Amino acid sequence: MKPGEVDLGTTIMAVQYADGVIVGADSRTTTGSYIANRVTDKLTPVHDRIFCCRSGSAADTQAVADIVQYYLQMFAMTEGEPPSVHTAASLFQELCYQNKDGLSAGIIVGGWDKHNGPSVYSIPLGGSIHKQPFAIGGSGSTYIYGYCDAHYKDNMTKEEAVAFTKNAIALAMSRDGSSGGVIRLAVITKDNVERIFTPGDKLPTFWEG
Repeated sequence: MKPGEVDLGTTIMAVQYADGVIVGADSRTTTGSYIANRVTDKLTPVHDRIFCCRSGSAADTQAVADIVQYYLQMFAMTEGEPPSVHTAASLFQELCYQNKDGLSAGIIVGGWDKHNGPSVYSIPLGGSIHKQPFAIGGSGSTYIYGYCDAHYKDNMTKEEAVAFTKNAIALAMSRDGSSGGVIRLAVITKDNVERIFTPGDKLPTFWEG
């Protein structure tokens, strides 16, 4: 981080389930040990049915997301149809890879399109791209790899996927000092995008010693 830069020390997550994709994140933005914003929205729509989750530098990820959103709007107008999730993820990958020495950006892209249905892509630091059934990222993700590996299953129902995502993010928030606040989820399906908000006093609770 450059001096004074705001860090999305973060927990972000996306999960593919039977009918769609759930993207989720905590809401804490830090400048060193100071919490600059406790209710950040790290879920950024880049098209009607495509969201990205941002981790790393707030400035870098906002700039990249704005550029991708612009290109996807141009694509939709020129092609006469919405872009695929793969198109959006490939744009993020290209921007992150070509500028990897100057950016601090770890991004997860999730959404629904008519060609592939629900899909999730991870673009970690360095600008590689990975299609996965679920993806986790940010500083808090290191605490929940075991939980996610143990509890993920293919073709979950919406209710199962929401509970899985919410529990994973809550567990990361309880361990990671750079993650906290509230949990924001977006459920993306063929028909719509449903936002789910979980305030800090309604988070799932687990053993905390």
